[in-house]
Amino acid sequence: MLGSPGDALIVNEWSGGLGPLADPAMLRGGLFWALALYIPLSGPLQRLEESLAQGPLSNGGQQVALVISSLLLALAVGLVLQLLLSWTLGPGWGSSLALITVGWSLFLLLARRDQG
Repeated sequence: MLGSPGDALIVNEWSGGLGPLADPAMLRGGLFWALALYIPLSGPLQRLEESLAQGPLSNGGQQVALVISSLLLALAVGLVLQLLLSWTLGPGWGSSLALITVGWSLFLLLARRDQG
């Protein structure tokens, strides 16, 4: 049996087939993590950029492919990280840590701009 009416609500939401991804806090946290990790994860796509340069795509097509692949990579890693943090800390904490990471990244970006 379920312990509280809130548990029944979660079970009803998850019965749609999406599981924990049906929770808006989970998606919001995943998007925040994707934003926080977009630039650091774009660096390893150098090999993809090199292979696209040798392929048949035009420069515009190469740029679109790179942007889409880096966005999908960041979103996938962000959702996995949010799922792990939500499982260990709770959905609110995972989202909060993502926002702190976004703020810290912006702070470091501004600090480096002032140095250089």
